[in-house]
Amino acid sequence: MEEIILQKYFEEKMKQIDISKQLNISKYKVSRTVSKDARYHEEKERRKKMAKMQHTEKTKQYITNSRKSRDMEYASLKQAHIQASMELSKGKTISNRSFRNRNSSAYRYDKRSKSYILKKEILAGADVPKKIKW
Repeated sequence: MEEIILQKYFEEKMKQIDISKQLNISKYKVSRTVSKDARYHEEKERRKKMAKMQHTEKTKQYITNSRKSRDMEYASLKQAHIQASMELSKGKTISNRSFRNRNSSAYRYDKRSKSYILKKEILAGADVPKKIKW
């Protein structure tokens, strides 16, 4: 039985828990048998190094995938921003009459000049028409 355990552990590279399940014996029996062998410490160190290398590779892969995902999200957001900017700045101009109709409360009608004049209490930028001929 000990020879089978040692063969599975050292040659087939099986884990102790898998050997115990396969042979239907306790894990402690497998552990005691394996740890008595002279090759045990060398094999244990080899398996530790292998596990560390696998962990390092998985971590690198996780970081790479995480960055790709974040970069794709950023690119998508940037594209949406560019699209929205293009839609909002099409360069469409509306006529002064249309502007006055949409902002009728900001203008008063002057009968003398037959035009609409921006109310003095309204603070507006330079692109807002101050006087609109009708």
